[in-house]
Amino acid sequence: MTGPEVIDINTARGKGSPAFRLLVALVVLAAALVATTVFTVSEGEYKVVRQWGAVVRIIDTAGLQVKVPFVQSTQSLPKYKMVYDSVPTEILTADKKPLKVDNYTIWRIKDPRAFIQSLQNTPNAEKRLDATVYSVVRNKFSNVNYDEIVSGKRGDLNAEVTRLVQEFLDANSYGIQVIDVRIKRTDLPEQNQQSVFNRMKSEREKIAQGYLSEGDEQARTIRADTDRTVKEIMAEAYATAKSIEGEGEQEAARIYNDAYGKDPQFYEMYRTLESYKTTLNGKPVIVLPINSPYTRLLMGK
Repeated sequence: MTGPEVIDINTARGKGSPAFRLLVALVVLAAALVATTVFTVSEGEYKVVRQWGAVVRIIDTAGLQVKVPFVQSTQSLPKYKMVYDSVPTEILTADKKPLKVDNYTIWRIKDPRAFIQSLQNTPNAEKRLDATVYSVVRNKFSNVNYDEIVSGKRGDLNAEVTRLVQEFLDANSYGIQVIDVRIKRTDLPEQNQQSVFNRMKSEREKIAQGYLSEGDEQARTIRADTDRTVKEIMAEAYATAKSIEGEGEQEAARIYNDAYGKDPQFYEMYRTLESYKTTLNGKPVIVLPINSPYTRLLMGK
């Protein structure tokens, strides 16, 4: 009984034997089998496993997975949040003013199976998002006047649009979650900007002129009130001063009378001396009788 035949690879290679070629083919086949059987699921993706085109599995856990080779295939879908930036479009407001609206949408795939069945891939999903957001924004803005949109008086349009878009997507089972629809900018079309700016400028100038007129009127009122108050204060002060002056003169007269009553001769002499200040001011020439009391005081008699 003979044992199994041992094949020397080096010998077989040198000779180009069929055994060597078979070994190489088996290695290549094994590598291809592993490559078509094992696949990796990343952290930020869903992996959709299809068999003859039908979805048989959806894997959302990161790691190594296996599938039936040559029969099953895989498709990757993003698991993270995505941003779709819409092309700016013109919309008519309730008062028939054209408005260019620029918005973006933050979204993610929340149900991969429903997403695959309805939209297949992300480009189709973005087309559907764009059409839905445009329709909702157009309907909302067509019921709101231009001034309300610009001034923000209409409330949070972003939240309202987001809610309505999500309701539509859920009703049609698209498997999409809309995190936020954000209106970045609302501009007038270039052909309308200048006329609207001129009108806005005219309105602001009219408002400013109204403020100036109101300020002038208030200034005149304040000045008139101040002048009247000053006159009242001055009149009251003058009356008070006159009253005090009268009381002072009255008190002085009383003091003079008291002093005169105590020594009439001294008081008469004092009054005469006081009169000299006026009479002799400027060194006048005065002719007086020699026996006059006035002369006697001057002569020291």
